[in-house]
Amino acid sequence: MAGGGNRETFYDRVYELVRRCPPGRVITYGHVAVELGAPMASRAVGYALHNLPPGSDVPWWRVINASGAISFKNRGAQADLQRELLEREGIAFDLEGRTDLGRFRWWPQEDAGAPGTEPG
Repeated sequence: MAGGGNRETFYDRVYELVRRCPPGRVITYGHVAVELGAPMASRAVGYALHNLPPGSDVPWWRVINASGAISFKNRGAQADLQRELLEREGIAFDLEGRTDLGRFRWWPQEDAGAPGTEPG
């Protein structure tokens, strides 16, 4: 980040939020955008994760699309890696390659111990 001193960017805020998503849980691109106060910025969330520097500690693989599926163009090795990492954490996928968001979705409010934020 050139210039601007300690000014936090949108990408920084995405990374900070995604770092909080615990193992065995997922969050959608759109949900990250909503949590950051930019509900129309789900694509920008994807760009932020795509631009992570090598060796980053951000668990990018925990962010999936609103259908509960992995969103990589043309699938391929990156999609296979994401699915493998999620399965290692206990995330299950159905035959269409989707996970049950009602079961595995992470709600950031859970961190604060807010009652009634976990789906039934």
